[in-house]
Amino acid sequence: QVQLVESGGGKVQAGGSLRLSCAASGSIFSINVMGWYRQAPGKQRERVAAITSGGTTNYADSVKGRFTISRDNAKNTVYLQMNSLKPEDTAIYYCNAFTLTTNWNSWGQGTQVTVSS
Repeated sequence: QVQLVESGGGKVQAGGSLRLSCAASGSIFSINVMGWYRQAPGKQRERVAAITSGGTTNYADSVKGRFTISRDNAKNTVYLQMNSLKPEDTAIYYCNAFTLTTNWNSWGQGTQVTVSS
């Protein structure tokens, strides 16, 4: 099993920056992809960014050029650097870990990001 703990959410004005962290523990060797998802009130959860075990990254069109996902393997931690934040980025952000061999998704508890105009 994989356990994920997010941190770093908060309130910021439009144009500001935040960095989210996700610390993984447990069966981390089994993780193939780690990512960040978000869910705004009344909307479906959407994937924001992902990074594979090989370091390949992928971003939603809405955040390209503003958000950067990275990982520190020594700390078993994935980060999401969010710059030029917009009010529409307001959501609960969830860390995700996907294990291909079991087709299993692990989720963190979520962290609130609020961007005011």
